[in-house]
Amino acid sequence: MNSPLGEGHYRFALSRDEWRERLNADEYHVLREGGTERPFTGEYEEVRAAGTYACRACGAELFRASEQFNAHCGWPAFWAPSESDRVELREDRSLGMVRTEVRCASCGSHLGHVFRGEGFPTPTNERYCINSICLVHSDDAEASTE
Repeated sequence: MNSPLGEGHYRFALSRDEWRERLNADEYHVLREGGTERPFTGEYEEVRAAGTYACRACGAELFRASEQFNAHCGWPAFWAPSESDRVELREDRSLGMVRTEVRCASCGSHLGHVFRGEGFPTPTNERYCINSICLVHSDDAEASTE
């Protein structure tokens, strides 16, 4: 990763210990250490008809179901965030390649990567490939508070 996760001036900031208390081990690994969940294992790979997706770490809205599409890649795919300022993009030179990392603009957590020019029939020709473990769908968030 280009810079340590969560370093910078984020609206939602916690210490490393506070993040470890807030997130389970798998969530911490992906969101705070830049890991990747195995493909085809996440709960949000299938496109949902409606609702929003929020950051599991801080609760900030990131994506809408209306921008989700089935890319058959093993992770949820979106053609754009709900608002451009909801995510930040950073150059990622890890694993011997150059990619564009997607982070939550509110807390700096790693979400996944964005790929351009792959030829998907979307308005932006972009695929935000996001780890399911990083997201909470609005239907699931509402059910957990009832």
